[in-house]
This record gives sequence, C-alpha cells and structure tokens, in this order.
Amino acid sequence: MRPSNRRRYSPIVTLLLGALQFHLASPVMAQPVPGLSDVEQLGKSIFFDPRLSLNGNQSCAACHDPDWGWTGPDSNTNALGSVYEGSIAGRFGNRKPPSSAYATFSPIFHLDAAGPQAKNPSFVGGNFWDGRATGEKLGNPAADQAQGPFLNPVEQALPDSACVIYRICDPDDSYPVTLTEVAGPELCAIDWPADIETNCATEGGIVGLDPEDRSRVGEAYDTIALAIAMYEASPESNAFTSKFDYAQRSMVKLTAQERWGRNLFLGKAKCARCHTMNPRQGALFTDFTYDNLGLPRNPDNPWYDMLAFNPLGPDWIDLGLGGFLDSRIDYQHYAAESNGKHKVPTLRNVDRRPFPGSVKAFGHNGYFKTLKQIVHFYNTRDIKPICPDPFTPVEMAIMADCWPEPEVDVNINTEELGDLGLSEAEEDAIVAFMKTLSDGFNP
Repeated sequence: MRPSNRRRYSPIVTLLLGALQFHLASPVMAQPVPGLSDVEQLGKSIFFDPRLSLNGNQSCAACHDPDWGWTGPDSNTNALGSVYEGSIAGRFGNRKPPSSAYATFSPIFHLDAAGPQAKNPSFVGGNFWDGRATGEKLGNPAADQAQGPFLNPVEQALPDSACVIYRICDPDDSYPVTLTEVAGPELCAIDWPADIETNCATEGGIVGLDPEDRSRVGEAYDTIALAIAMYEASPESNAFTSKFDYAQRSMVKLTAQERWGRNLFLGKAKCARCHTMNPRQGALFTDFTYDNLGLPRNPDNPWYDMLAFNPLGPDWIDLGLGGFLDSRIDYQHYAAESNGKHKVPTLRNVDRRPFPGSVKAFGHNGYFKTLKQIVHFYNTRDIKPICPDPFTPVEMAIMADCWPEPEVDVNINTEELGDLGLSEAEEDAIVAFMKTLSDGFNP
C-alpha cells in the first residue's frame, strides 16, 4: 500500500508540487520543445550550475548530460568503472549515474502487495538505483533525489544545505530567472553569517543560523528541489521525440529490422515484461520495479579503492534495494529477499550519445559497454559456464565464452532472462529497436 503523506508543506512548496503532479498527469506525445516556464527555467539554471559544489566544479549535468541521454558524459569513464568523480578529486560513488530523464514519472516508493503477508511483494517507485529517494518527503521521488547529490561527500560535497541556498540566492548571469522571482524575496531574506564563504568552501564547514533562518533554508531547499524536478519533467527533458514516438504517430516508419526487434522485445525476448510500453504513459519502457539480473561485478569500479568510505574494499557487495530496505524499520523484514535488486531503468535514450564512437555503459554498475553485450547477457546468462575470475572484464568474458558469477547470487530473475534462445540476428534486431528510443530524432 502507498504510504500516507501527512507532511504539511509551505504554500510555495504546495503550489510547486501541485503543478508538478498536474504536468505529469497531462497527455504526452512527440512534439517540439516549447519555451520553459519560469520555475522550469530556475530548475534548469540550478541543474547546470557548477557553483553548487564544494569546489565550484560540478553541476547535476556533470553526471546527467542531455547529449548522453541524461547520464554520464565521459567515454573514458564509461569504458572503465563508469562511476563519476565528485567535486573532491579522487572521490567516487559506487554506481553509474542513472538517466534523470523520465525519472519524474516514477511513483512514490511503495509495496505493491495485497498486504504484509503477500507471498511475492514487489516494491515500486522511488529514484536512485536502490529506491532510497522515495518521494515521501516532497511528494515526488525526483524532487527527493535532487536534494541528495549537493550534500553527498562523494558527489557535490557541500557541507550544508544552507550553502546551496546561499549560492542560489546570489545568482550569476546563468540565471535568467531567480529564486526570489519564482518564490518571493522572503526565501532569500536570511541573515548569512560573515564566514559563510569560508565554511561553504570547507569540507565539514558549519553554517551557524538562528532557528528562523534555518527554517527558511529548509523551505528554500524544498523549493529548489521541486524546481529541479519541474525542469526534469519539462519537454526539454521528457521530450518523447524519438523515432519510436514518431512511428507511433505514423509520421515515420521503422525499418524491417527495427520492427522485428520491436516484436521480439514484446514477445520472445520478454523485455517488455519489465520495460513496459504502456501508451497511456507515453511508453516509458519501465515499470519502476526492482530486479536482480545476476550482473557480475565491474572490476574497474573505483569504489573498491575508496577505503575511507568503503572499508570492505573489493569485498564490498552491492545489495541494492535490499541494502536500502534494511535501513527502514517498516521494510526491514523484506531486505533479504530484495538483496541484489536494482531499479528497472527506462530504456528511453538508452543509446543516445553525441558521436557513434562514444562509449556508454549499461547496468547499474556499468559492467556492459555496448547494447549488444547486455542483450547477449540477457540471452545467454544461464547457459554459459562461469568464468574462473569473478572480476573478469566484459570483453574478456565474451572472448572466453563465459560469464562471471553474479555479484549477488540470490533473488536472481530466472523467469524473464538467462536462456532466451535468441539467435545473433535476433539480438541485433533488438539492439536496432532500442536505438530508435533516443530523443531528438528529426522525422
């Protein structure tokens, strides 16, 4: 059941949340991108502002680049660990950046079951690979997610939410619309301490504010998170302008191979069981659930060397959803049966990249480097022998005709992948179809 949300919001937060929910309930279709509203433009300015990091060198877009399908934009990084360096040099997270596009459609995190005694409960919604941005705070998971990276020590690394608001309240020329113009001057009417510049540029810096100003910072922080989500929900992000979308409207035809791939996607390959194509939602290519696909470890993941944050080193296991559930008293008893599960990502923009030779990574840890590789894994995971080394890179595994053992060997989805019986030509057709899902197609 969906959790009840009895939190009382300020008037501006209530207004923005209502606007976001209305926008997401509106019909979607392939269309030119219109001009952004003031609040969407504010969200865009925040999204692309590198000043909102400890060293002034990292914005949200550093890991969610529109030219790369709103995910990581560096070929060299994607070709190896696929995890991005934060504002502080040498610090990395533990998973590859998911796409921020279409994330606003994810519902509030909840247990989809008849009751707590259901035999096969399924968790749905939330953002991040493990669902920890639940949407329970701000009424939308994308807004909850937007508040995380600013303060994450391995991402933008600011020491206090007050630092985010201080810098947004003192905008540069990249802000054609300001926070005060959207939400009123009172959100920035804060008595900032004289040492705020120093403390906001120092890891662990403490911003001293009186209770009234601290409350105003909290309201402003909620407001800017919703503004980011409004931008992420705008047609500039959720564009629905792929070849697939135009084909749905009979404005262009898919090739014979692409049509074959679509039919396999819907049928024999079982892709659409999780990457759903519900036309009422504009075919989001995800059901917002969680699965353990049996992915191997990524041997190049820099998280294994981040001993200050990961004392287990190479023995660390990514428990995904199970790790998050274990931190929640209300869901803790579901943790073990959820270990290894990660959120089903949208396949929209899955192949979008600025140049054909640019390297993208696939899977929550970026183990796979081409769509062909991950489709082949889905097809053959359970029929190939296990590689001797659990840290075998994907190219070596394919050359040796084996797959490394799963990182988490329980709760693996064996019903919808592993032994699909696809020919190489059928794998190629599925890849061709997925390449039609990139926005920006010119019909």
